[in-house]
Amino acid sequence: MFRRADEVVAVDSFRWSRRELLREAVCAGCTLAGLREIVRGQDVAAESKIDLSGPKLPGVVRHPAMFWEPQPDKKVLCKLCPRECRVADVERGYCGVRENRGGSYQTLVYGSLCSLNVDPIEKKPLFHYLPGTTAASIATPGCNMECKFCQNWEISQFRPEQVSSRATTPQELVDICKRLPSEHRCHTIAYTYSEPAVFYEYMHDTAAVARRHGLGSVAISNGYMLEEPLRRLCQHLTGIKIDLKAFTEDFYKKMCSAKLKPVLDALEVLASTGIWMELVVLILPTLNDSTAEIQEMSKWVVKNLGSDVPMHFTRFHPTYRVNNLPPTPVPTVERARKISLDAGVHYAYVGNVPWNEGENTFCPSCGKRLIYRRGFRIIENLVGDGQCPGCRTRIAGVWTQEQALAFKPKPKM
Repeated sequence: MFRRADEVVAVDSFRWSRRELLREAVCAGCTLAGLREIVRGQDVAAESKIDLSGPKLPGVVRHPAMFWEPQPDKKVLCKLCPRECRVADVERGYCGVRENRGGSYQTLVYGSLCSLNVDPIEKKPLFHYLPGTTAASIATPGCNMECKFCQNWEISQFRPEQVSSRATTPQELVDICKRLPSEHRCHTIAYTYSEPAVFYEYMHDTAAVARRHGLGSVAISNGYMLEEPLRRLCQHLTGIKIDLKAFTEDFYKKMCSAKLKPVLDALEVLASTGIWMELVVLILPTLNDSTAEIQEMSKWVVKNLGSDVPMHFTRFHPTYRVNNLPPTPVPTVERARKISLDAGVHYAYVGNVPWNEGENTFCPSCGKRLIYRRGFRIIENLVGDGQCPGCRTRIAGVWTQEQALAFKPKPKM
């Protein structure tokens, strides 16, 4: 899954807010002394200053991991994701970023940011969550899946020692966001690009700090997480987007080295908490684009999650290990959107097709166009008070920062 540890790579996607975030932060008087660059060969202590044992590793940040159980012979059982890795001493889990040291489980990517950008929230994509705003988007290396079509494989499929990163505490990241000039002001922190489940501890702590400072937090995830950590995380998140890769176990096994059932279980957990959630389905020609599969998927969403959960059907472009397929034909994603709407999904979208009518939001009752999009830009937004101005139908979503920060997960029944 990973390259050799001595193959240090330069990651083209290592950009700090399109190079503007740090520059603008400096102009705003933000001190960057806290953004301590990880020097290879140096083991940087995390914010907690806990004395962690074990030999030093180049380019990692050590921090106690959450959700694991001790086992005999200094082994540990990871309880974060459905893989439930049983990890021997001095070994790592499948994700490559959680390590057993003497019977104590540690994360090696706490605050080890390899990407920090200011993105439109529509890029996540989240279409019903504070449209027209921006999100400070962060990532660390690592993932608990191995999708052969991953768009960010340069960071998701590498070990932390192999990716250029900067050590940033939760408070430092929030301070940067708060001190940005008004034209780059972020309402939200998005945990994205790789898989935020593998930097769970940092996401959990940062989301808690961010909320105290009036910032929301959204996870852009594959949904491969167990119920307990997922419910714990929802205490601090204000929204989530899940990549539903397909609706067959065969696809998940062959294309992602994972399973579908745990993702569906996680989606039902999320629905039970009441958190705002949107789904994205990347359509790969011949692999997950059949009418029957999309119908079955859409009907399952309506029955188990609700008709108000938006579904985005996005266009695939050849990348990583899938270069033998052509880009998804535009009519294919348009057909998927129509199938989903016919199945009862109120808000279905076409993605990666700029200037397509399927990018826009329509009232599910009267059909009025409510949000007019062009790519990631909002041209017109008529959902000022969460209702259709024509027929007064409630439009599901998170439309104000106050609404986002007021979210509290429903207790488990």
